[in-house]
Amino acid sequence: MARLGIRENWPQFSLLVLINACVGGMVGLERTVVPLVATEEFHLTSDTLIFSFIVAFGLVKALSNVASGWLADRFTRKTMLVTGWLIGVPVPFMLGWGPSWNWILAANVLLGASQGFTWSMTVTMKNDLVGTRQRGLAMGLNEFAGYGGLGITALLTGYIAARSGLRPEPFYLGIGYVIVGLALSSFLVRDTTGFAREAFAPSPGDQPTRPVRQTMDPPTAKRTMIAVCQAGLVNNLNDGISWGVLPLLFAAHGLTVADIGIIKAVYPLTWSAGQLGTGALSDRIGRRPLIASGMVVQAIALALIAAGQPSTYVSGVAGAVLLGLGTAMVYPALLAAAADTAMPATRATTLGWYRFWRDLGYPAGALLAGAVGGMFGLVWAVVVGAALTLASGLLAALLMKPRQVAITELNDDRHLRHVSRPARQDTGV
Repeated sequence: MARLGIRENWPQFSLLVLINACVGGMVGLERTVVPLVATEEFHLTSDTLIFSFIVAFGLVKALSNVASGWLADRFTRKTMLVTGWLIGVPVPFMLGWGPSWNWILAANVLLGASQGFTWSMTVTMKNDLVGTRQRGLAMGLNEFAGYGGLGITALLTGYIAARSGLRPEPFYLGIGYVIVGLALSSFLVRDTTGFAREAFAPSPGDQPTRPVRQTMDPPTAKRTMIAVCQAGLVNNLNDGISWGVLPLLFAAHGLTVADIGIIKAVYPLTWSAGQLGTGALSDRIGRRPLIASGMVVQAIALALIAAGQPSTYVSGVAGAVLLGLGTAMVYPALLAAAADTAMPATRATTLGWYRFWRDLGYPAGALLAGAVGGMFGLVWAVVVGAALTLASGLLAALLMKPRQVAITELNDDRHLRHVSRPARQDTGV
């Protein structure tokens, strides 16, 4: 019988962490360079048109999250993971050598589909391996790897672009990510679908009629999913604003490509490293405190960036650190809270729907930034993002109940003993 836990499954868990670093690196290819390619190489002037690559990426990724989750619950996780890497093979070549902006948009369609399959499967497979008791820690490690890869790649692409030009040299990194990610996923990863099925089924010594234990009542589960979906959407809305607006805003204030690369790397690197602690913390104190307070910290960070004091560079770096910290508080807790509401047999589907709503934030943020930036200036797009983020954190605090609730797996005996204890009054979901 399969045993749940990071230690019990460390070879596969570690392999999935490494793969997700490559997955994140594929997105990091775009964080610094692509908005500048739009203005400096293709001479685009419309903010909405420039941010169209984020819209294409976000819409396709959101839909792919749902599709991959549904398919993974009916076939296997590994098949979906390998499929995602195959879809992503052309992306670095199209970004590096595409002769028109339409090629960049097409590359982002493929990148969004690839991310929807690959990142969703690393999330689902880690949840399969660890069960409920280490869910926050597992999601923290997963997102640490993904956004660490993103941040390092954003830093490296800015460094390479400052010395070799915007294209194609920065995108050589993507070719390496595709080769490594596809090879590891195809030949070394083992499918984890069986872990979810065993968690759903009774153990050999159990009574045949014993059901999977569910401590989250349907109204609570619904409120929790509404809370995490709206918070996830707004979180990625401000991430979409950061992705598209900040490079152009900083460039307009005279910062160099190298300086912009540093700021754009500080944000995901802080986000990445912070999740090593916040994911495990959400297992101890609950999901709600981290989600609500993390959104508030993000709002403060965006306001600081918009203020631009005492200088654009200083406020940019300080804001990036705070934005990364706030996102680190939110991201693994949101994933864990969504997984808390899911039965094991439909876990991939539930997580796919959460990631669908969350990743709709990318096109929403890009469209909002284009509209507000076009009418009032890019700074005001950042201000609006800050206000929405603050409101989202307050709404999450209202919707989520201050007690520990989750679906429990039958073959995780230590967790069953844990949930039998009374919940502390100050814990979140």
